[in-house]
Amino acid sequence: MDVQRVRTLRGPNLWSRHTAIEAVVYCNDQERAICNLPGFETRLRERFPELDVLKPAGYRGPVSVARALELSALGLQEQAGCPVTFSHTAATVEDGIFQVIVEYSEEEVGRLAMDLAEQLIQAALDDGPFDLAAALARLQDLDEDVRLGPSTGAIVQAAAARGVPYRRLTQGSMVQFGWGSRQRRIQAAETGRTGAIAETIAQDKELTKALLDAAGVPVPLGKVVSTAEDAWAAAQALGGRVVVKPRDGNQGKGVTVNIETRDQVFAAFAGAKARGDEIIVERYLPGADFRLLVVGDKLVAAARRDPPRVIGDGQHTIRELVEEINRDPRRGSGHATTLTKIRLDDIALATLAERGFTADSVPPKGKRVLLRNNANLSTGGTATDVTDDVHAEVAARAVEAAQMVGLDICGVDVVCESVTRPLEEQGGGIVEVNAAPGLRMHLAPSFGKSRPVGEAIVDIMFPPGDSGRIPVVAVAGTNGKTTTVRLTAHILGVQGHRVGMTNSDGVYIGRQRIDTGDCSGPRSARNVLLHPEVDAAVFETARGGVLREGLAFDRCDVAIVTNIGIGDHLGLNYIHSVEDLAVVKRVIVQNVAPQGTAVLNAADPMVAAMADACPGSIIYFASDRDHPVLATHRAQGKRVVYLEGDAIVAAEGRSKVSIPLADIPLTRNGSIGFQIENAMASAAAAWALGVDWVIVKKGLSSFVNDAATAPGRFNVFDYRGATLIADYGHNPDAMMALLKAVDNMPARRRAVVISGAGDRRDEDIRRQTELLGDAFDDVILYQDQCQRGRADGEVVALLRAGLAQARRASHVQEIRGEFVAIDTALARLQAGDLCLILVDQVEEALQHIEQRVAGATESAVALA
Repeated sequence: MDVQRVRTLRGPNLWSRHTAIEAVVYCNDQERAICNLPGFETRLRERFPELDVLKPAGYRGPVSVARALELSALGLQEQAGCPVTFSHTAATVEDGIFQVIVEYSEEEVGRLAMDLAEQLIQAALDDGPFDLAAALARLQDLDEDVRLGPSTGAIVQAAAARGVPYRRLTQGSMVQFGWGSRQRRIQAAETGRTGAIAETIAQDKELTKALLDAAGVPVPLGKVVSTAEDAWAAAQALGGRVVVKPRDGNQGKGVTVNIETRDQVFAAFAGAKARGDEIIVERYLPGADFRLLVVGDKLVAAARRDPPRVIGDGQHTIRELVEEINRDPRRGSGHATTLTKIRLDDIALATLAERGFTADSVPPKGKRVLLRNNANLSTGGTATDVTDDVHAEVAARAVEAAQMVGLDICGVDVVCESVTRPLEEQGGGIVEVNAAPGLRMHLAPSFGKSRPVGEAIVDIMFPPGDSGRIPVVAVAGTNGKTTTVRLTAHILGVQGHRVGMTNSDGVYIGRQRIDTGDCSGPRSARNVLLHPEVDAAVFETARGGVLREGLAFDRCDVAIVTNIGIGDHLGLNYIHSVEDLAVVKRVIVQNVAPQGTAVLNAADPMVAAMADACPGSIIYFASDRDHPVLATHRAQGKRVVYLEGDAIVAAEGRSKVSIPLADIPLTRNGSIGFQIENAMASAAAAWALGVDWVIVKKGLSSFVNDAATAPGRFNVFDYRGATLIADYGHNPDAMMALLKAVDNMPARRRAVVISGAGDRRDEDIRRQTELLGDAFDDVILYQDQCQRGRADGEVVALLRAGLAQARRASHVQEIRGEFVAIDTALARLQAGDLCLILVDQVEEALQHIEQRVAGATESAVALA
């Protein structure tokens, strides 16, 4: 067995809606059926007893080693505690080559699981060792390191339940919710609306107290000190027991409470000084420690926090009792678990010493021994939910404190005997106000109810009914994608949206191109969804990106499939037929939102059949109004777009809207059939999004198909009385569409300049010139700048072979270099001729043509 390639599918893909690892695996003749490998399954199960059944009921065909790899990678993740369920193995048309797909919840964990599964399989094949416990420990440790912590995870889960899309921006806790101009961002329990000034105030404990005191909120008196002697003097001035803590501390670090002797104050000062330069000494408020969580203007949760403690059994030492407590699987070393392990550090040892214990003392049975005086969960404390017990006045005080500081999410620390009575009645007070509060104690309290704090935070970012989404249109197909994308984006721009667009020419935000090259993949689409100014997005969704990484979005509002034709990269990535290609193009249709729409070409059987896979509604389009698929759909009262006379018609039931082709410049008065189809698809997409027909008509009429607006998409030039057409068509179906369009344009003599993409099949390259040779008098062949794996001259030789049976081409010439080939063709043109130039380097070739056209125009003016 050989794992030849591993890919990460980060969005909905060919196999499922799950994120997944895809491995291409080679198995030799014996490995293609494990029945040929005596003892293999037995050895595999000895090493991994929890492995699922390799051939469950209903499983067809032999079980390969690749299938064992699939279930091993999935099973290892499951045993490590990862929430994964999906896996699949598919045989390709190539002998012994399999595609293995395994879901992951964290990408790094999924990749490690695939590596470990490969090691496991190899160990079973070779009868070698495999340390299952060590493998699972590695997966668990990595998962704990990279997955979101409980607080951020709860917010993400709440957002997902609301249908709000999210994307993790860092390996830490920064997450974006929503898309484009509707997005919001969080960092743990802080939102993008959490002010820096408010956070600064919350970090300054003395300033916080001063502001709260000014607002009439009860707080303990205190003083800022810089030396241990000053700390002791402040303690004496306050009288009674005190609290010593850093002025800008958090999570209870460096805090010592309920102390009164000089030695205690000096020790506490040293501990606080390690956490900050300025130290606060304040009056100790007797009572329990409560954390009140305020989100927006509401108290959403409250918990009583108890310091870490052990209960003696008369047999074990305190150290042993702590070790037993730390075995609780809910306790971890950081914030990834609901509870934190108790540490027997200097503070804990000092706390024990105050009570006459050491770590090796054996406390009597039933004796409660405190290990710290402060009750933070981050130092091993526990939490009991008391949300339902909070008195209305106590809740109001907490909200006042949050608003006085200016925090939208706030953890208010209260010390009092009970939250069932007003603070003033019992001498209680607010001791701290915290930005970015931990949510663990409310999500999974040690005792009591879990509270929906994640939902509360999502609600302040996105009011009910707001999913944070912008309209997303995805476009796939063999031909017409880029023009349809550009036209659809233009219509949405006319509506007033700032549109983000990706296509094979670049990435555009409004009218500005922010990236160049072929940007029809998921990475470019994700970048558009990140952009804070984008109100709507239109994505060209190429086959390669879907296969390589999946989609950039979880679902789209509109999916357009223009057509499925031969020659579109067949033979690559195990896509060997148009049927295979249709399955890939169908992915965007499968991921239409339930309230969304698929816009499908009714005249293309493979495209029309995709309707069965769409979770939303369907709009069919076709030039033939009587096409059976379209006519049936219309008879059912559903939406269709078709050609009727000299107009595009959109119909639903008895309602009809007509747009004359003369008002759609793209179609050149209806003479270019494939542009009519592109216009119909774009109009249907706008209709699906609820765009007013006045706007749709305005968009169609104002879209100009020139080299600046739609480069390489049937750009027409006048050159000394001859007609030049520049197009990026590069497959047989594109050639046929271009020929139909050119046939409608009169010409004295016709010439074509063509090359071929080296990553197409031989027959597809030959087929292009077979078609062109019957329609053009002069053919100029040139070699692309990039041969895409072909030998020098190989593509041109295939193109020439396609002309062998040409019935019309009387003059064929081979030229090295695209621009030389263009100049050669231009030099031969006379008034009334037509020349089709199939460009390779789109921008450079168009610029070259425009320069030649401009030069000819200047010469003509000078002569005149």
